[in-house]
Amino acid sequence: MHRRTRRTLFIVAGVLLLVAVAVFLRSKAPPEAARLLPESDGIIYINFKPIRAFMHKKLEPPQRVPEYQKFVDATGIDWERDLDQVAIALHRMPDPNGPNGPVAYSLVLVGKLTGNRLNAWLDAHAASRENYAGKTIYSIPSEGRTVRVAQIGYDMVAVSNTPTPEQIHSIIDRRRTAALPFAGSTVLSRHYHEVPLLALAWGVGQIGLPFSESGAISIFGLSLPLEDGTTIIASVTPTLPLAGSLRLRVEEIAPNDQAAVSQAGTLTTLVTMARGFTAPLAPNPANNALKELLRTAEVTRKRDRVVVTASVSSAGLASAAEENSVTNPATQTGQDTSK
Repeated sequence: MHRRTRRTLFIVAGVLLLVAVAVFLRSKAPPEAARLLPESDGIIYINFKPIRAFMHKKLEPPQRVPEYQKFVDATGIDWERDLDQVAIALHRMPDPNGPNGPVAYSLVLVGKLTGNRLNAWLDAHAASRENYAGKTIYSIPSEGRTVRVAQIGYDMVAVSNTPTPEQIHSIIDRRRTAALPFAGSTVLSRHYHEVPLLALAWGVGQIGLPFSESGAISIFGLSLPLEDGTTIIASVTPTLPLAGSLRLRVEEIAPNDQAAVSQAGTLTTLVTMARGFTAPLAPNPANNALKELLRTAEVTRKRDRVVVTASVSSAGLASAAEENSVTNPATQTGQDTSK
């Protein structure tokens, strides 16, 4: 083989190898929306595009409340149709009785959301504006807080209701290094590698913060044996075949092995009790989906980690969501119950 030909083949092979490595690293990297988030106590991420496909597009859009309809008419943006991804950073507040409550939020939204019409709507509702690194940040008053909003890309919007603009500044700064596959916050770098590869939604860090009451985590009025500072790794992943069901996995990192043993026992008891409480419920799509989750729920422990897994069929979940969109009083009367 001619020396020049051999050298060319080596160069091509080297380039292909570099491309393969880059693709592999990118597949292991967190989503860009999550990498842009500022330092926080916890992160939640949801990818709506595969969820819509997974639900087979069976859901009928609910009737819009008047205020939301005005927003859609003014901006052309319908969150249910146009939002593809959301990444949320949770920030613990030093004063849980302040205007933000126990937790503030910073978000990166991805989808068909940006444009001049959105800018015009933000400009009309903003109390003030700030130009930072070439981006306009709109400050909008909301229930004693200031919500800051900025368009940071052709399909990205940053939002933060933290007391200072530091967090939304950080998002804009991180946008400059978005191409780096493993850039991101401390929470993301510590725990994202434990998130399943095909997860449609996941959360890492202190993601129980929004549900914390008096130092404990409560969901649907049920107090869980977890402190609000507990590190949790949660995910929702489709099972194979992809049209079959969703698998919920929640992993708690306990302070030590002994605490994990105690919490695993308590969680097992709670699951058993919940099965008994829901058994008499009338059969309907929502109750059936809940019963399926509880029936498949399993609690396991390995050293200082407690893992709860459960699954629900896509058909059952779609039926439950469709029933909720039909029976929700807010969608029937046009009354805005979000305040």
